[in-house]
Amino acid sequence: MSGAPLLVIAAGGTGGHMFPAQALAEAMLVRGWRVKLSTDARGARYTGGFPHSVEIEQLKSATFARGGIAGKLSAPFKLAAGVLSAVMGFRKDRPSVVVGFGGYPSFPAISAAYLMKLPRAIHEQNGVLGRVNQLFAKRVNTVACGTWPTALPEGVEGAYTGNPVRGAVLERASAGYINPGDYPMSIVVIGGSQGARILSQVVPSAIAALPEPMKSHLRVAHQARDEDAEMAAATYAQAGIDAEVQPFFQDVPSRFAEAQLVISRSGASSVADISVIGRPSILVPFAAATADHQTANARGLVEAGAAIMIPESQLTADTLAANIESILSNPDGALRMVQAALSVSRPDATERLVEIVETLAKKST
Repeated sequence: MSGAPLLVIAAGGTGGHMFPAQALAEAMLVRGWRVKLSTDARGARYTGGFPHSVEIEQLKSATFARGGIAGKLSAPFKLAAGVLSAVMGFRKDRPSVVVGFGGYPSFPAISAAYLMKLPRAIHEQNGVLGRVNQLFAKRVNTVACGTWPTALPEGVEGAYTGNPVRGAVLERASAGYINPGDYPMSIVVIGGSQGARILSQVVPSAIAALPEPMKSHLRVAHQARDEDAEMAAATYAQAGIDAEVQPFFQDVPSRFAEAQLVISRSGASSVADISVIGRPSILVPFAAATADHQTANARGLVEAGAAIMIPESQLTADTLAANIESILSNPDGALRMVQAALSVSRPDATERLVEIVETLAKKST
């Protein structure tokens, strides 16, 4: 493998950055590439899912956004040390391509690639560029976008790749949809890892307010934080609704595939899963998301006619109930939402990223 081309992947320590990075790493290994992951000590704690043949390199990094005055004063020195280490490493083992997936731990490797004029790209999962990707958008060969449209700096053209999804999601891509009707129907409620409390407060009351004939056919799978689960379950039970309330579902893809409607936050991964499987959705963006990126994430599905977006500030039980009823009482409209979701999905997102890497590698030679 020593003569194989080398891909360096640079990524931060959150699942949003790491999952698409892992998907690309796995795909490039299959194609005979060597792969290194460049991250920092924090990011290294999230690398358990990467194949063992991926070499993990830890470089010093820092952010100006946290750490108080001392942290902010030391950040430039840590970043400079990280960049210097990356340059030295690249001189010893020159990458054919460097791809950054965002997060401040990706800064050293992308900076080194820029300084050494190596072929380089970034992938942004959300509809708004993160701080590091914003900095490098005009300094890379390609900006791959997981969400479309993505707000980009003037003069920068993005390549819409989509966000890679898990194998369990791909297995259910374009799953057959049973239109809503006078028979058992399923609603899945997913809050994501942040800010799910408002969904646990509002969704059960909204479903309880639906017309009795519709409500009697419903079963609900509701993912809620431990501290909110009892409250949500009690509201469902009081209304006589068949509901399973859990802090985590291992089988979300299969639940999506069986659902007539998904109510969800609009994190990049959730939006990708909903679109690839193809389900009508009501999206409630997390209001505290950086640069309101969850609103941007939802925009593609909303503009396609696949989803209804309700801002947190407008989320009430009555508003939500009206929107749920409008979808479940209109079978043809619900099916059109399914078709619209599939029309903007990118089940081949990983392959599109692979194509970008191989194209950049050819240009470098």
